[in-house]
Amino acid sequence: MIHSTGRDALVTLLAGGAGVAGSYAVTGNTPDFVAAPVNAFVIEVTPPAVIAFSIQTLGEVGDKLAFASALMLTILLFALGAFVALVVGRRARGTGGLVSVLLAGVLAWGTATVLTGTFVPALGAALGVGIVVGIASVSVGNPAFDTGRRRVLGSLVGALTVGIAGYLLGSRRTGQPRKLPERTPPEGHTDQSNRSSSKGMGSGKKKRMPDMRTVEDLLAEAKRKSLDVEGLPGLVSSTDEFYEVDISSFNPDVNETEWSLAVTGSVEEELRIDYADLTSMSSVNVYKTLRCVGEQLNAHLLNNAIWTAVPMMDVIERAKPKGDCGCVMLRAADDYYEEFPLAALESGLLAFGMNGFSLPRNHGYPVRALIPGHWGEINVKWLTEIEVLDKPAEGFWEEKGWHGTGPVTTVAKLWVENTLSDGRKQVGGLAYAGTRGVERVEVSTDGGETWNDARLSKPLKGDDVWRQWAYEWKPSGTHEVVVRAVDGTGKLQPRAENQPYPNGATGWVSETIS
Repeated sequence: MIHSTGRDALVTLLAGGAGVAGSYAVTGNTPDFVAAPVNAFVIEVTPPAVIAFSIQTLGEVGDKLAFASALMLTILLFALGAFVALVVGRRARGTGGLVSVLLAGVLAWGTATVLTGTFVPALGAALGVGIVVGIASVSVGNPAFDTGRRRVLGSLVGALTVGIAGYLLGSRRTGQPRKLPERTPPEGHTDQSNRSSSKGMGSGKKKRMPDMRTVEDLLAEAKRKSLDVEGLPGLVSSTDEFYEVDISSFNPDVNETEWSLAVTGSVEEELRIDYADLTSMSSVNVYKTLRCVGEQLNAHLLNNAIWTAVPMMDVIERAKPKGDCGCVMLRAADDYYEEFPLAALESGLLAFGMNGFSLPRNHGYPVRALIPGHWGEINVKWLTEIEVLDKPAEGFWEEKGWHGTGPVTTVAKLWVENTLSDGRKQVGGLAYAGTRGVERVEVSTDGGETWNDARLSKPLKGDDVWRQWAYEWKPSGTHEVVVRAVDGTGKLQPRAENQPYPNGATGWVSETIS
C-alpha cells in the first residue's frame, strides 16, 4: 500500500500536470504558456559552454531535454501549491474540500500570472489544478477501495482527462498558413531576373528587375532538374520537413493585423511599415537554402524552400540610413537579435511566404529576414525592428561565443546509399556552398586515394541554393566512401575536421560501405 505521504505527493504531481495542461488548453504553444518563461529561465542560466556542448553533441535532443526540464519545473511549482492547499484543507472543519479547491486554484492562478504576466490565460492553469485537487478532496468511487486509493485513482483519471483535453484544445490554436495569391506581371514585362543587381546605395548600377516567376514555375523547375535517386530529398523541401531551430521551444504568437516593422536608430527619418504595406510592395519568389551552424557535418539540418519576399533595402532605404559604422541590428518578437554589416543586407529579403503559402508560425510568421549565404540561425524570424547602429555590437549568439554572421562553409553530405538492379552501388546527397554555389562534387571509393566527379543536378536559378549529387560504381568488397565539394570560385571544401562550435562543422564526410 502506498504510504499517505507518497499518495499526497503523487496527487499533487498529477495536479501540477493538470495545471500545465490547463494552461496549454488556453494558450497553446505560445509565450503565454506557463512553461515558456521557465524554459527561457533555464536557457538564460545555462552556461554558454553547456549550451555549445548540447548543440554539438545532442542537437535537437538537447532542445527537447531543455523543454522537458521546463515542463517538470513548472509541474513542481504547481504541485507545491496543490500540496499546501491539501494541507490547509485538512485543517479546516466541514469545508476542508472546498477550501483546498479554492486555495489550490488561487495559488495556481497566482503562480501562472507571475510567470507569464497575463491574468485571464492564467485561469486555465487554475482550472486544471482545481479539478484534480477537487477530486482528491472528496469521497468518490468504489467502496471496494480504501480512501487513499480512491483519491489516487480519481486524481489520475482527472489529470489524464484534463491532459488530453488540454492537448487537443491547445493544438487547435496553431493557425494554418494560407495560400498566397499569385502576382500578375505588369504589362510588357519580361523575365529579367538575371540582370545585375545593385551592389550598394548610390552605386549608380541598375537594380534587378522583379523576377515574376510564380511558385508553380519554380516548383516545376525544381522537379524537372531533380536527380532520379531513390531516397534523395527533392530540390525543394516541404514546409513540414524544413528544419527548425530557435532559442526557445515556444514560438511568438504574432498577428499580422497588429504586426509592424520599424526601421530605427541612425537614420534620417524613422520608419514603421505594417503587413499590408509590406505585402503590397514589389516582391519576388526565390529559392533559398538554409543550414544550421550547430549541426554535425552530415546531419540533416539543411533545407531549401521557395520564399516570397520583398528586397530588404527597399524598406531600409526609405529611412535613409546614416550610421558611420555600417552595422545593423535585427530584432525579433521573441527578443532574439542579430547584428549584420549593412552591406550584407543589400541582397537581404523580408520574406512573408514559404512554398506558396504565408509563413508558418514556426518559420517566422508574419515576416522573417533572409540573408543569402549566411548561417540559418541569423536569418531572424518574427522580425519587428531593423536598427541602424552608430557602433558595432554583438548579437545573441556572438555573446555566447559563436562566430555569428560569417558566411556558411562548403559541405557535401552523403545521405543515400542504394544497390541498383545491375549490382552497382549508388551514393548520393546534397551539396551547399552559400552564395558561392557548387561547381562539382568529387567522390572517392578508396578512402581518398583517387577521386571521380559525381553527377550534379542542374543548378536552380538563384544566388544561394543547394545541388543534388549522385555517384555509381561497381563494388568489390568494402569501400571507404569520401565526398567533398568544390564551390563556384574553384575552392575545395575544407578537409580539416572541426566541431560546429564556434563557426560551423567542417571536414569531408566519409562512410564505410560493404
